Amino acid sequence: MDSSITAAGRALRAGDPLGALKRVALRDDPAALALRGIAMAQLGELARARELLRRASRGFGPRETLERARCLTAEAEVALAARDLGRPARALAEALRTFAAHGDRENATHACLLQIRRLLLLGRVDEAEGACAALEPAEQPARLAAIAGLVAFEIALRRGHAAPARAALTRAREAAARADIGALRAEVEQAGRALVLPAARLVAGSEARALTLAEVEAVLVSSDVVVDACRRTARRGRRLVRLARRPVLFALLRRLAEAWPGEASRDDLGERAFGARRVNASTRARLRVELGRLRREIGPLAEIRATSGGFALAPRGADRPAVRLLLPPIESPDATVLALLAGGEAWSTSALALALGSSQRTAQRALRALEAAGQVRALGRGRSQRWLSAPLTGFATTLLLPIAEGFG
Repeated sequence: MDSSITAAGRALRAGDPLGALKRVALRDDPAALALRGIAMAQLGELARARELLRRASRGFGPRETLERARCLTAEAEVALAARDLGRPARALAEALRTFAAHGDRENATHACLLQIRRLLLLGRVDEAEGACAALEPAEQPARLAAIAGLVAFEIALRRGHAAPARAALTRAREAAARADIGALRAEVEQAGRALVLPAARLVAGSEARALTLAEVEAVLVSSDVVVDACRRTARRGRRLVRLARRPVLFALLRRLAEAWPGEASRDDLGERAFGARRVNASTRARLRVELGRLRREIGPLAEIRATSGGFALAPRGADRPAVRLLLPPIESPDATVLALLAGGEAWSTSALALALGSSQRTAQRALRALEAAGQVRALGRGRSQRWLSAPLTGFATTLLLPIAEGFG
């Protein structure tokens, strides 16, 4: 490999894409095209970067499998940055097999970290945590160690575990300082804001206050009954009831938690759960059926008692636990979509549907509603259309991010 290619590679490792382009900008051989593509990706020109990397991959000969695998890995990283979540999986799997065959541990680690980040974007936290634990703890370059720390930090955040998240962030910060790459240090500091910003709101009786992630964790492990409107669950200690797929039941439970220690009227419950303007005999009959289902779901945690004016939530236990309601930092039916867009990346409808675990039509309806409210905007048309939102400031979106059903 000639001196210009070597110098350009070193510049890219140091986070200096302009320095790399000065050395290879006028060259069209495969190695130079690959370095130009990576440089353009670092500059944010993702479409141009993908084009250059594909040209480089086609230019390498049949014996240059390692070089082609590195191009595939770089192209997969660009696809993730562009939130094209459907493509990277196969390319990364192929690249990993090649790296393993050649003993290229550094690039294999890089490809594994990209796989984990894709899993996190899809909400598959269990798989991401398993893949992260399988990473070899051997000495890594500072750049990769910082990325590994950020991945571990994100997993801990999605679990709601503040102490492991703080430890992972410290490792990432130290590694980023050793790598001395400005963009990487900025990414670490931006990630750390999630630990100090409000992540949820707590309602207990007539009091309400904002909570950081560590405070949310303390509430969730308490002996009280916690109705979590961020994840749509109810829990007491280790007992957990998931109601994310039962919106009517969770709407009833949330209203009962809001009214605790008092009662919620039948009219109020009917309006909240069914959107009924007037509660008639049919609505009351449906309400009794849904409350019966809710009783069965939350039976280990609390009972629902009929009162003269409606229904009341009564936690089980001799220690008379309280009922606490965790609310998201923003109230919006499409808060999960806003949380995914909060990072500033442009998402396609198909990528949002994958991350949400829903159909594209559902994602489109949510985006149109947010566009009408002035909260998101579209770029382009047809298959090239992407969606952006203004950054959400003043609170963390961690608890709003989706977790795939059966994961996390």
